[in-house]
Amino acid sequence: MVEGTSAHCSLLRQHGGGPAPVSYLELFFDLVYVFAITQISHALLVNLTWRGLAEASVLFLAVWWAWMYTTWAANWANPDRTAVRIMLLLGMLASLLMAVALPHAFSRGAEDNGPLFVGSYLALQLGRTLFMAVIMRRDDPRGMMNMLRISSWFVVSSLLWVAGLGATGDARLAWWLGALGIEYLGPLAGFITPFLGRSLAADWNISGSHMAERCALFIIIALGEGIVVTGVNFGSGAPTPERITAFVCAFAGSVLMWWIYFDLGAERGARHIENHAQPGRVAREAYTYLHMPIVGSIVVSAVADALVLEGSQGGAAPGLILTLCGGLVTYLAGVGLFKRFSNALGNFPLSHTVGCVLLLALGGWAWLRPVPVTSIAAASVLVLLIVAVWEWGSYNGGWRERLLRLLPDQASSTR
Repeated sequence: MVEGTSAHCSLLRQHGGGPAPVSYLELFFDLVYVFAITQISHALLVNLTWRGLAEASVLFLAVWWAWMYTTWAANWANPDRTAVRIMLLLGMLASLLMAVALPHAFSRGAEDNGPLFVGSYLALQLGRTLFMAVIMRRDDPRGMMNMLRISSWFVVSSLLWVAGLGATGDARLAWWLGALGIEYLGPLAGFITPFLGRSLAADWNISGSHMAERCALFIIIALGEGIVVTGVNFGSGAPTPERITAFVCAFAGSVLMWWIYFDLGAERGARHIENHAQPGRVAREAYTYLHMPIVGSIVVSAVADALVLEGSQGGAAPGLILTLCGGLVTYLAGVGLFKRFSNALGNFPLSHTVGCVLLLALGGWAWLRPVPVTSIAAASVLVLLIVAVWEWGSYNGGWRERLLRLLPDQASSTR
């Protein structure tokens, strides 16, 4: 903060790179993204084709980018100040409109919600970024320049977003992929802008604990959406033995995905970013980018859970095989890369490698011969269980130490 500026007049958090609590308003803001994730998974479920997957991927990338940039902003801006609260609530409204438009963002004719999707997305991204530039002007000049560069990149990408509105089908998909390509390249290029220079990760003085907690909460949001899908689909039909088996497998899969991320990865990642000399660089690489495939794969896995419950009495169709095995492979790979980044040894967990190989083998086997839905679902849960148990016993003292912790304390038991 500039000398002579009193802290109580600033709209920015005064964490100095240290801990910063996640506010209730941020949790309230996330409710919109629960809805957005549900909209994307439903859109993919009703249009389970390669084209549908491409469209759902574009929508997910936009939703993730909108949420992530707001998370960065809330890391700097103080949500206890009225102006910041108004900004976040207006961003919440724009996010809700964007989520409403998701299922028909690629539709034609009267059902075309592309203008609503693009308009709300750009209003959120540009409005929030310019607001941050204004409130950083006095207290954080380098941060203000960073926001101006980001705004410039959003202005360039907005030309492609708008151009896509004048097209349909593959042309709209191509325009919007180009827009996202520009936006996702921005942080890696330091938002280099003529006359404004380039941003450095060392200048992004963030609260590492806040970023780690926010991303962990979004993982829970995505997993929760899968639980909702599982419950709704199971409750819509008769509780036959096959459906009960499919329901248990879907629930167990969600539990194990939670375990694989949170047992070691979340805590280790939080410690890494809190103690790193450049937390902004870690936030960019480990959280902004590496968490994207983790969340995206959870969305795909939620679609697989719905398909498992819908077809529990039949054979595994290609769409189910691809979403189930492909989604879990992407999840294990994403979490493994995140753990590799936040591990001092820099190694990709062997358990995750074995899990990916087993899931690929399972998918290939189911693709070549008829396999009951419940069988492939149970086998995928078994693979996740192997990964979770393997990793659980391999770290923090190894198997012996882990098992001893499960036993009662011998000294206290003899008293």
